[in-house]
Amino acid sequence: MKILVAGGAGFLGSHLCERFLKESHEVICVDNLLTGSKENIQQFLGNPKFAFLEHDVTKPIPENITAEAVFHFASPASPNHHSSLSYHALPMETMLVNTQGTLELLKFAEKNKAKFLFASTSECYGDPLEAPQKEEYRGNVSTTGPRSVYDEAKRFGETITAYFERDRGVDARIVRIFNTYGPRMQKADMRMIITFINQALENKPVTIFGDGQQTRSLCYVDDTVEGIYKLMFSPNTKGEVVNIGNPEEHTVVEYAEMVKRLTNSKSEIIFSEDLPEDDPKKRQPDITKARKLLGWEPKVDLKEGLLKMIEWVRS
Repeated sequence: MKILVAGGAGFLGSHLCERFLKESHEVICVDNLLTGSKENIQQFLGNPKFAFLEHDVTKPIPENITAEAVFHFASPASPNHHSSLSYHALPMETMLVNTQGTLELLKFAEKNKAKFLFASTSECYGDPLEAPQKEEYRGNVSTTGPRSVYDEAKRFGETITAYFERDRGVDARIVRIFNTYGPRMQKADMRMIITFINQALENKPVTIFGDGQQTRSLCYVDDTVEGIYKLMFSPNTKGEVVNIGNPEEHTVVEYAEMVKRLTNSKSEIIFSEDLPEDDPKKRQPDITKARKLLGWEPKVDLKEGLLKMIEWVRS
């Protein structure tokens, strides 16, 4: 099968490329390298089944390219205000890639009669008023707050995808991805786990925003990729919206303590009063649908996943 991965040089996108190449599919990685990195795909460049196209997906995909499956993973995704790779630093690019970019990739999928998967996010639920979050929950999202450039763009990306599936017959589905971690997360991304690990390994203070009682649930990248793969290629998934994440919930303080313990760090844990605006207090997926529809649930234990990631950061 010929597969196009938009955002294929990013964290999740590069792991998807790797998975498809292992199964001897042809992979076209499309990325403008705004937040993706050539380093993530360096190992694939000599593979005759892998092609890299430096291209902005808000523009039409070149006429000479064809594919049977399209994965749309092109978007800044870091919520960290201090990161140059975050959607706060790249607001217009974030809004356009999830709206205009989604439209262009859906038009490409329609022309090629290709299967399509839109990478949405748990941020579609905003700062949720119910937990865990089911796919039917419509969210508590600000349309004008600082996070809206990402949250609302993803929500509109879902709307365009649903329209093409419902009214134009494209074989499309939507995955709402919850917090994922693992090798190839960029240090500059400054997301919680990569930041905690880097601080702990350098014996610098491990910094927590707010009181650290907000909760997160982390899914190891191999598990997330498996869930995405199954959502695209399992029967009867056309038109479905599915949460992929780990329902095991911990407070941010617990994650900091875990990282400190596993790295044997002398770091002290410190608290910053600056809790970002609209930062969700709880983030936990209900994965009942993924279990029933895809036969999927996460397999990698949190300690095992963190040790793998710590080892990767060390190396």
